[in-house]
This record gives sequence, structure tokens and C-alpha cells, in this order.
Amino acid sequence: MGKVVLVTGVSRDLGRTFARSLAGDPGVDRVIGVDVVPPRGDVGDVSFIRADIRNPVIAKVIAKEDVDTVVHMSVIATPGTAGGRNTMKELNVIGTMQLLAACQRATSLQHLVVKSTTTVYGASNRDPAMFTEDMQPRRAPRSGYAKDVAEIESYVRGFARRRPDVRVTTLRCANVLGPAVVSPLTSYLRLPVVPTVIGYDARLQVLHEQDLYGVLQHAVREEVAGTFNVAGDGILMLSQALRRLQRPTVPMPGLAIGRLGNVLRQARVADFSPEQLSFLTYGRGVDTTRMRTQLGFEPTMTTAEAFADFATTLTPTGGRAERVLATLSQALPDPDEPVLEAVAGAEGAELAAGPRAVPAHGAPGGAEHG
Repeated sequence: MGKVVLVTGVSRDLGRTFARSLAGDPGVDRVIGVDVVPPRGDVGDVSFIRADIRNPVIAKVIAKEDVDTVVHMSVIATPGTAGGRNTMKELNVIGTMQLLAACQRATSLQHLVVKSTTTVYGASNRDPAMFTEDMQPRRAPRSGYAKDVAEIESYVRGFARRRPDVRVTTLRCANVLGPAVVSPLTSYLRLPVVPTVIGYDARLQVLHEQDLYGVLQHAVREEVAGTFNVAGDGILMLSQALRRLQRPTVPMPGLAIGRLGNVLRQARVADFSPEQLSFLTYGRGVDTTRMRTQLGFEPTMTTAEAFADFATTLTPTGGRAERVLATLSQALPDPDEPVLEAVAGAEGAELAAGPRAVPAHGAPGGAEHG
């Protein structure tokens, strides 16, 4: 008999797309999507139930549907999409608490998968080159999304202690990048002119959206308990990434970018929360050894390949010098044509035309020298 999986957060594109792909897994009998509003797109064979995970009614849904696996994806990174910071904290923290309380009472539950984020490590000038799963942030988050994620993970660890019979898999995913992804990072990279923090060049390590769906499905199928960093191979510096995306940059002091971020956030163009500004200043790298050796998952795209795929959807706003050079190179002769052959051809044409008459000194038509 196959699994019965409940997926939270299916009203957003990542949750909806994952639930739809999971429904096609031969090892899964049913997929139940839960959210406060219906999904905007096609959900395929997913059964949607309109329910708020902040409400204890979610326990009735789990019991009635005989759910054995829960995938928690209902964690919001930006307050703008939630209606404000207070609502965002309620959805993230209070919603997770109610969901875990429902899972604790569910006798049918066997596996819990939580999509977390590497944002839990923070970003500062004291960070190590690579964070392992056992490391703590050098500066504990005091507010925002990072603090929500830290609280969520602490509640998940408490649930694992209370229900040792349930396998708990926590996936700390790097920033997700892809043509269809809408997030604080992708909104920043889509700006026609990108502000950067003067004097800093952040380290970027990302996860392609297809690999996000892949690792979630792999976690549901393989049932490996533990906490795992999930990211593509390699790191790009922010300056390298922006050149590859052909985005012009404007170096600015961090304080000025913070003020600009307030304007862009109010205009709903891009989000520049304090943790986002820290990330764009210092960046972050994570060690993914445990992902390969214990979880048994291998991303299909590196960080560089994820940026290349994301670039296919962008209209270049920079790189004018590169485009001019490319135009000039097309107008130049083919470099594969041997130069000697071209010269020999020109000399042969002159011989075929015969000798040219050279005017004598002082003869009419000649140049006067004197």
C-alpha cells in the first residue's frame, strides 16, 4: 500500500508544483494539499482541503485522511506576502506549533519532512567558510524570517523527542533559484540596476527549483531521519553572478541600501529585510557532505548552472561592452581562414592583371619632387 502524504503551503507555486509532482510518484497513493486559500494553478491529482494550520482543525484532517507522511512547506519568507510581520510570524511559528501538536496526536503518522532554510545560520563577518549541520549561527537572529526559522526548528526537535517513533527529516535548503521562482533573492536579481554593498562581495550558493522538488520527493520516498544542508555544488561571488546575468551594478553604502530597500519594499518591487541585507553583504556557504553520504541525494545542477538557467528568463540590462565586442567579432574575417592563403590569392590577382606602368620622373601625370 502506498503513502498518504499531506503537504502544507500548496497555495504558493513551490508547494503546488511539488504536490503535483509527488502525486505522480508510484509509491504514493494520495496527496492532500492544505492551505488557507486555493492554489492558483493546476494541482493535477492532488486533493485540496481548505484549512488553516493555525487552527486545531488540522488534526481532524490528518486523522480523517489517515495521513502517514506530512511535508511542511508553509513557511513564509517575506511579510509582504503574508499581510505584515505579525501575520507572517503567526503563519510561521504559531502555524507550525499547531501542526506539530496535530502530528503528535496522530497515531497514523510515521514521517515528518520539514522544509527549512540555510538562513537559520545567518550571515556575518564571523562566519566559517562552510557551515555544517552541527554549527550554530555566529550571531543569533533577533527578528524576522531567520528568527522564525530558528524557533520552528526548535519546535521540530522537541516534537522528535516526544515522538521518537516518527522519522523527522529537516532539509535546510539554500536559496532556491529558477525561472519560475519568486523570492527576495530573485526579485533582487531581476532589478534592472542592482545595488551592491560597497567593499563587499557576497558568496552565493543556491539550489535550483527542480532540485528542491527532487530532494523533497527523495526525502518522502527514502525516509531518512536527520538534519541536512541541501545546496548545489560550488559558490559564485555576487559580482560574478551579476556579470553572468548581465546586470549593471551600483555600489552603495550598506545604510543607503537599507533605505533604498525600504522604498522598494513599500513599492513591492524587492524585499530588503535586515537578514537579506546581511546575506547580500557577506553571503553564506554550507557543507553538503551529509546530504550525499547519509540522505543519498545528489543535486542535478551546480550553483553556476542554476544561475545560467535563471538567466534565460532575464532581459540583459548590462554587458554593453560585451555586446559591442560580439557585434564587432561577427564583422571581422573568419579566424579559421589561413592568412597566407588570403595573401597568396591577392598576389595572384595582381599577376593576372599584368604589370602596372610607373610614370617617369617629371612626366605629365607624375608627382612633382623638388
